Order: sequence, then structure tokens, then C-alpha cells
Amino acid sequence: MRRHSPDPLIHELVQRARATQLNRRQVLRGAGLGAALLGAGSLAACAGPSGPGDGSGGTVRWANWTYYLDYDEETGDWPSLNAFMERSNIRVEYFEDIDDNKTFIAKIKDQLKLEQDTGYDVFVPSDTTTVRLVEQNQLLEFDRSLMPNVDANMIDMVTHASFDPDRIWSIPYQAGMTGLVYNTQLYPKGVQSVSDLWAPDLAGKVNLLTEQDDTLALIMLEQGVDIESNWGDTEFEAALDVAREQIDSGQVLTVKGNSYTQDLEQGNVWAGMAWSGDIAILNEEAGEEIWKFVVPEAGASVFIDSFSMPLAAKSVDQVHELIDYYYEPEVAAEVAEYVQYVCPVAGAQEAMAKTNPELAENPLIFPDADMSKRIFDMRSLSAEEDNRYTQAYQKILGN
Repeated sequence: MRRHSPDPLIHELVQRARATQLNRRQVLRGAGLGAALLGAGSLAACAGPSGPGDGSGGTVRWANWTYYLDYDEETGDWPSLNAFMERSNIRVEYFEDIDDNKTFIAKIKDQLKLEQDTGYDVFVPSDTTTVRLVEQNQLLEFDRSLMPNVDANMIDMVTHASFDPDRIWSIPYQAGMTGLVYNTQLYPKGVQSVSDLWAPDLAGKVNLLTEQDDTLALIMLEQGVDIESNWGDTEFEAALDVAREQIDSGQVLTVKGNSYTQDLEQGNVWAGMAWSGDIAILNEEAGEEIWKFVVPEAGASVFIDSFSMPLAAKSVDQVHELIDYYYEPEVAAEVAEYVQYVCPVAGAQEAMAKTNPELAENPLIFPDADMSKRIFDMRSLSAEEDNRYTQAYQKILGN
């Protein structure tokens, strides 16, 4: 794994994880157990008293997803974050506290509602979750005039959101694609469309994703639905029927969140739905391209995870400075080389070309014109739709 801790409890957790053959991402996600045993934040905080910078510029508490920031295994720290702290003298307490959107928001929903301190000054939920926080007036607006790099360098693909057309409540941090994956060794014929997953020779070897927006978006795209437009119940139910049929028939082995990667590694799943960055990490760990990520013929859906500030954020100016720093092309390239998701910063590709020319040409990180035409953003659901569709999807999963 890329992250190490001198704490004996964490060492024991890591050893247990290795013993059960979990991959590095799952080891880190499993670290939530350690956080619970050690006390909130004690595992994930990276900036202790010995960190760079003297803290005279203030402190920012940042909650992010696991594997969503460049990490140096040899030194045991985050290079880009250390550079920011040294430059600004702003101390950043960094927490890998977002395992999934729903559980993260559930932990702080009462504080958000009461406009109390959540323990974070900035966090990075997916836009599908941020829309609910905007609707409930639980976020602070950003002052874009304080972030010149953001204004100058945000790529067109993420510049506007239906719930936040001017990006004043949400500043994109990373984006990614939901597409297909297949094991090139176990299923060399591959898959190019969602319907390929229903082939008889893949019976019981397919995975879908627990995120309904992701799974149903791919099905709807194949059915010819413009997922960015005003589709409704008819289109949703038609896609749901496909998922239900394939689950009930046994064609689908699992419907999971991030742990689907373990089924890929163990060979239980030969093909299915996947998130682009996960597959890059699996292949990196394997040292060869065992799994092939595919943008389906009908297109892939995009997800965007964005910086947002809760109303009770204590270090607003410092948050603006932090975000603007990560919109510097050289810094964004450093992060992108590690996380391998879609980089939202113009100029990062050129910066990466100087350090990693091959990766700079990867359209999954820097979508070219052809790739951009095949990526679609699922329209934002109303609160009523979200609740109703979630219940319907969970029902076919047996929940």
C-alpha cells in the first residue's frame, strides 16, 4: 500500500488486510475501523505538529476520499500538500473520511442542519450529493475573485452544473467516468456495450454498481436516452427493468460499491461496470493491463467531486487559497499522475507532458475531442425523485 503508519494498531489492521488479499485501496478504506478505534480523525490527519509551515497562516480541515491526493510511499506524506503548507504557512489537517457520499453526509447532517461546526472547513462530495446541500442552503458561497487560477483554468467539461451554473457552491476537484471493464485474460473477447454483459458465457460473472445513477445511466444511454435532458419515470423504469432482469436471472453476480475491485482481482467477475480511476490503480498494482476499461459505444457517464464549504467553516479565506493552489497546472498534474481521474484544470496536460509524456496522452485523464463527445452528465434529480428512485433501485437489490 502507498500509505504507512507507525501506530501498531494500524499496522495490525494492514497486516489483517494483506492476509485477506485486499488491494491497497481497500486497505485504506478498511482503515475506517482504525479511525473508529482511535477516535475521529486520528488516523487520517496528515498535518501534525511536525508538518511543514508554522501554521501562522491559519488551519484548514479538509475531508476527502481515499486515494484522492498524491501520496509518497517512501516519505509517508502528501508532496503537493506539504508544498502548499510550506509556501503559505497554512496548516492543513487532511482527513480521508469520505468512504461514500451517503454515510459521510449522514455523520454530519445534524451539524449541517443546525449550522454548527462539522469538524471540516471544506469537503469533496460528489455533485449528486452537493445538489441536496445547495437545495437545503447548507453551503457557503465561494468568492471566485479570490481564486484567479480557478477562473482561468477550469475546463469547459466541468464549468457548469445544473444546480450550480456558475460554480459558486462547488468547485470541481476531480471527475471520472463510469464505463465498462473486462478481464483481458479471462474474457479476451471483451465487451463494448452494456448488452455485451448479458452474453451467456458471462452468466454469473458480471458486476453492477450500487450507485444507481451510475448503473442506470449506462443502461439508459444504450437505450437511446439523453440522460442530460428531462427524462422521467418511463425511462427510469425501463432501465430498472433491465437491471432487475439480469440480477434475478443470475447473470449478475454482485452489485457493489468500491469493493467490486476485489471481485475483479479474485477472478469472480470477468466483466461489468467500473469507475475509470479504479481500473488504472488495479493495473498499476498488477504491473500489466489485466483489466481493460471501456467507454461503451453509447457513451459513458461522468461524475464530478467538488470542493464545498459548510456554513460553519472557520477558515474561509484559507480554503480559497488551498483550492486556488490545486488549480495551478503543475500542481494539478502532480495530483492527476497519482489519482488518474479526469483532471479539471486546463494546462495540467502540458505540465504532465514534461514529467510523464505517456500518461499525458491518456484520454481517461485528459479527454480528447472524441472522448468528450462520448461522456454525458446525468441530469440532477429533484429530492422527491432521488428518494423514490433510490427506494426502487434498492428494492431490486433486495434491500
